Amino acid sequence: MLELRNTDAWYGNIRALHDISLRVDEGDIVTLIGANGAGKSTTLMTICGINRPRQGEILWYGQPIHHLPPHKIVSLGISQVPEGRLIFPDLSVSENLDLGAFLRRDAAALKDDLDYVYSLFPILAERRRQAGGTLSGGEQQMLAISRALMARPKLLLLDEPSLGLAPIIIQQIFSIIQRVNAAGTTVFLVEQNANQALRIATRGYVMENGRIVMHDAAQNLLRSEEVRKAYLGM
Repeated sequence: MLELRNTDAWYGNIRALHDISLRVDEGDIVTLIGANGAGKSTTLMTICGINRPRQGEILWYGQPIHHLPPHKIVSLGISQVPEGRLIFPDLSVSENLDLGAFLRRDAAALKDDLDYVYSLFPILAERRRQAGGTLSGGEQQMLAISRALMARPKLLLLDEPSLGLAPIIIQQIFSIIQRVNAAGTTVFLVEQNANQALRIATRGYVMENGRIVMHDAAQNLLRSEEVRKAYLGM
């Protein structure tokens, strides 16, 4: 579905990604783990067209997309839930969700998708007229995920969905990620919470200093002594 081939990314004169190669197969949950500042968010921003790679390729079903602007990439079926949620705080829950569907022209299907996200997160249905900025951190994360799902993506990119949330909310968010995947949406999950991410993922990549240093089936990484010491605190 998605493949990065020897991809670099830069911020000015600083090289943030070094020859990144990874792939996401349709139907999988693939996770990218690593410490803060490793380059995980930059990887997502590069996929989405916010950062343009200086070299390498990003392929979507075998076709290059690294030259496309972000809105064209969204229209192909790639939606991102950014780190820090970045909802529109002064708009209502309902209005935030409407903006998630701004590129869609299939009005008849929008109600079904709205019902779907409200079934995933019933609290949002209860608060549909409430301003997004008045929601709790967990509820804002639910809104950010729902807004991305309103684009009806084939691939959902999640950037640190557990950041700053209470453990019980983290469990709920990860359970929903599995439900979304089981319903047919492929997931690429960037996380510092390596233990949670690897437990729900099919495959995993480990990033250090802008480089992929390890990749394997998620369960193998979960059992890896190196990963357990560096990222799982064991």
